[in-house]
Amino acid sequence: MATKLPSTLLTWLVLSTCSLIFFYSKLLPLYPSSKPSKIPSSPPPTPCNLFSGKWVIDPRRRPLYDETCPFHRNAWNCIRNQRDNMNRINSWKWVPEECELHEIDPFELMTLMRDKRIGFIGDSLNENFLVSLLCTLRVADTGAKKWKRKGAWRGAYFPKFNVTIAYHRAVLLAKYDQETNGINGAHRVDVDIPAKEWAEIGGFYDVLVFNTGHWWGYDKFPKESPLAFYKRGKPIIPAPNMYEGLEIVLKNMVVYIEKEFPKTHKFWRLQSPRHFHGGDWNQNGSCLFDDPLKKFEVDLWFDPRNNGVNKEARLINELIIKALEETSIELLDLTHLSEFRADAHPATWLGKKDAVSVWGQDCMHWCLPGVPDTWVNVLWQLMKNRIGRR
Repeated sequence: MATKLPSTLLTWLVLSTCSLIFFYSKLLPLYPSSKPSKIPSSPPPTPCNLFSGKWVIDPRRRPLYDETCPFHRNAWNCIRNQRDNMNRINSWKWVPEECELHEIDPFELMTLMRDKRIGFIGDSLNENFLVSLLCTLRVADTGAKKWKRKGAWRGAYFPKFNVTIAYHRAVLLAKYDQETNGINGAHRVDVDIPAKEWAEIGGFYDVLVFNTGHWWGYDKFPKESPLAFYKRGKPIIPAPNMYEGLEIVLKNMVVYIEKEFPKTHKFWRLQSPRHFHGGDWNQNGSCLFDDPLKKFEVDLWFDPRNNGVNKEARLINELIIKALEETSIELLDLTHLSEFRADAHPATWLGKKDAVSVWGQDCMHWCLPGVPDTWVNVLWQLMKNRIGRR
């Protein structure tokens, strides 16, 4: 016959067991099961092609800034210069085919970029881009001040967010002598050395936007004063022609960029198309259009096989795309959406007497506000998707 346990001992055992069960139940949430959850994780966002689409009229669309922006460049300030159709020019909205392009929220961008810096490097079309961005972001900080350091051509500092945005003028990206050599009348280009205007910015910017292209033509460097290409201090033999030289410069500058800016988010803006009709800028070319080009007209204007005045944009893009293969530099392909907008250049409204008689119509740069504001929307959406998820 089994021996009975004393009642006090039995009570003690029951209480101890209950206490252990309670204590263990409290510990369980702190040590979750190592088995994977059966709840599926949300899929990554579907890539969105912002560069393929169409322009549609949106009568409610209004620019975020006007002619009073202190960062304007006079020749692009088309409202102040009383260019015709500015309301209509800014009523066109770019609509991608399979996704939505959101209008920029200046406060959201500045919050994302707080204590950071954005740099633009290249020719005057990147300056055009910069001015649009500065005027847009001034909405969020009207105390923004002009900024010109570190070799920058122009820029702004936004004290409310401690953000700096600037443009470094380097039209060929590589170092070149702006004065011709007295012996052969050529401009020397050192293909493996960056232009001094941006050679000392390593580590300064968090985002960089590069471009080159508009100076790679015989209108800028005619046969009487051509480009002479050098590498490691010696002439390249046989001497490259213009586009061969561009290809060599691109290859060397991309290597330099990858090496010097490993932690910087890098974009490369493809060509901004020109819209000279009836001749080039120095041949009475004109761009007095009321509306964007139709879809069927775009290839007629820009397909190199048609040998039109404005064919160089797509030719240069082919070289850039090839040079950027297998790099960390992201393409900012703003060419196609801009090809439609023959209606949105300063044309004859340049804000200076006799400017047209001296320089011809401006069918290369863009009115501001205008098409570059859409470039800003694209850049913002890409920055938000890339940098905002770091």
